[in-house]
Amino acid sequence: MKATLSDQRAILDIQNFDFNHAALTNKAANLPEIAAIASLTIKSHNARDLRIAAETETSDVKRELARAEGDVEQIVTRINRDEARLGSGTASPKELEQLQHELVSLNARRAELEEIELEIMMRIDGLKERITELAEQERVLGNEITELEIKKANALAVINADLEANVADRASVVSSVSPELLALYEKIRLANNGTGAAALVGNQCKGCNLAINTIELQRIAGLAEDEVVRCEECRCILVRGL
Repeated sequence: MKATLSDQRAILDIQNFDFNHAALTNKAANLPEIAAIASLTIKSHNARDLRIAAETETSDVKRELARAEGDVEQIVTRINRDEARLGSGTASPKELEQLQHELVSLNARRAELEEIELEIMMRIDGLKERITELAEQERVLGNEITELEIKKANALAVINADLEANVADRASVVSSVSPELLALYEKIRLANNGTGAAALVGNQCKGCNLAINTIELQRIAGLAEDEVVRCEECRCILVRGL
């Protein structure tokens, strides 16, 4: 294939635009804010899940408290009934003895139930504190994520502006290059991990950074400047005369 030296040099410019595009795209995909947001989002979700679990546990413990309060209420009702019977003056000596024994047992049971009731209320207080702490963690993490999202958006805006400028500059160069040479470049670039053209500097191909042997260099030197040369190793277009 033949192509003017200016077209060959333009292909090298296009290659640089493509390298720049790949670098900008990679930069956009690997902004430090992205990893930071992902990490904080996991922490936020963990805090949310723990808060929901604590809220669910609180509901369960409140039902437990209601049952304990009901048990205490039943005991108090029986105590009041027995005390009223004792105070009525109508009970027989045997019944009085039974009532007194029952009151001792009921009051002991009441004390046990009230202790359980107190423990349950303390558990509820602890859960409420835990829920408040977790909600605060969510709030703080949410604010940090929002700040990082803003930073990421600003960084992406700059990168996207650079990408747009790069695309426009590339298009202006592409319009002046022969379609055949451009098609060859694109074919090689797609098959060669993004490298379709490289400068020949001394005896080295800057595409694969390998030295070209003396015989091949002599052959290349004897070709007309409009003859398109390709590297024997990486097969990219070699641009001479730089």
